Amino acid sequence: MLGGTEFVGRAVTEEALARGWEVTVFHRGRHAPPPGVTELLGDRTAEDGLAALAAPGPRAGDGDADGGRGGDGDAYDWDLVVDTWTGAPSAVRDAARLLADRVGRYVYVSSRSVYGYPAPPGLPEDGPLVAGASPDEDGKDGEVPYALAKRGGELAVLDAFGDRALLARAGLILGPGENIGRLPWWLTRIARGGPVLAPGTPDLELQYIDARDLANWLLDAGSGGLGGPYNLVSRSGHATMGQLLDACVRATGSDATLRWTPAETVLAAGVEPWSDLPVWVPPGELYDAVHRGDVSRAYASGLRCRPVEETVADTWKWLEELGGRAPQRPDRPTVGLDPRVEAELLAKQG
Repeated sequence: MLGGTEFVGRAVTEEALARGWEVTVFHRGRHAPPPGVTELLGDRTAEDGLAALAAPGPRAGDGDADGGRGGDGDAYDWDLVVDTWTGAPSAVRDAARLLADRVGRYVYVSSRSVYGYPAPPGLPEDGPLVAGASPDEDGKDGEVPYALAKRGGELAVLDAFGDRALLARAGLILGPGENIGRLPWWLTRIARGGPVLAPGTPDLELQYIDARDLANWLLDAGSGGLGGPYNLVSRSGHATMGQLLDACVRATGSDATLRWTPAETVLAAGVEPWSDLPVWVPPGELYDAVHRGDVSRAYASGLRCRPVEETVADTWKWLEELGGRAPQRPDRPTVGLDPRVEAELLAKQG
């Protein structure tokens, strides 16, 4: 596991350990990995930062995962590697090249952002991709545009692993451990109680995935020998905006009252979808790209998504264990609506 200490990476590591797999975690040492892993320290962005990863690892076949080896797993140090890197693609390139002859399969957590915008509703994996991405693009975290960084990472993995590369094009990811702040913001806002601005209409269909369901699929697909790109989110309408926010009210036990406000009113006040009001995007081009993708290939390969109520309740439990304050990734902006703007919009409704 490249990373393995926060959100998706941690969910993957914990799921692999729960399966009884032997797990090696390569990370920078900023956060403690789950107990029971073999720990390697290094910084992928530094000179000689992969030195610890270059040393021989445990031979594949000693654990329970088979990495889709077809019986020749002992040829590799590890059955599979899972990589969630979101920075410059050159870091993925260097790791993939180093591991090409030592790992059975490379599972790269990419993004549906790699599709050219605007992405029409129902876009499958063979849809048009962003232009200009390069696996050799270098730079500090956040310097390479996200879509180009993820597509560049895909190209790097494909170059090194060919048909042994599995590209998981995830969409909106929620669940315990979230360090972006989307569902945590809604939960903490609703926990405060009182009237809560709810954007648009409650029947707006959402498309997302719980990080634990993503982890399950990554390990099943990687060990099962799957390759190529897969869109990894729930079916559109797995939950609605109303179901998500109602679940937040129930999970927190607050006296919050959802005040559904027309999208035109919200937008006219200068409120930004997705960032000011996380998860929510009004119908239009961006909504089609985020919440209406084709996921039939992933479901046919075994993807299963848990109910929204479970994702929300477990995220709230995790937040309570942290004292109500979720971690925040330093390379992502803080999300959430300014309380003064919300108050003004609610006051206009009377």
